[in-house]
Amino acid sequence: MNDVPQVCTQLDISATMIGPAVSAPLPLADASETNRLLRDMVALQHRSCELLTELVNQVSLQQRQRNAELKAWKEANPKLANACRHAAESLTKVHGEFLSTIANEAFDNAESFSDSDYALGDFLDRYGPRLAHFNGVLQLLSQLSAQQPQPLAEKPPQD
Repeated sequence: MNDVPQVCTQLDISATMIGPAVSAPLPLADASETNRLLRDMVALQHRSCELLTELVNQVSLQQRQRNAELKAWKEANPKLANACRHAAESLTKVHGEFLSTIANEAFDNAESFSDSDYALGDFLDRYGPRLAHFNGVLQLLSQLSAQQPQPLAEKPPQD
């Protein structure tokens, strides 16, 4: 038939007794003990839900406070917020070109990076700090210039 050795074999995984036979079944847990444990589990789940609710409230409170402060700053400095928006738009284009340059150099030198720690270190030293600072500046400008979401106005019915 086939000269290839069989890869899969059959294993007997049926429940058989290994060792001395047990004559008496294991005692079942007391029903009242089971009920108590279930009640304890439910109580712990309720407490976990309460703690998660408190955590969400705390985090959302901080986020609302930060948004209110940012909105107040934008209202106090509308020209600066507008200048930040224009700067962020311009720098986004430069950021894309910079990332493209980094990606091309990484692709061209990938083999030397795996062969030489010096080449990889040089690449990271050359682009890492600039990229980190660039990302930080771009993120700051984007946050200071972000438009607040406007409520959707109802469209007048078209005839």
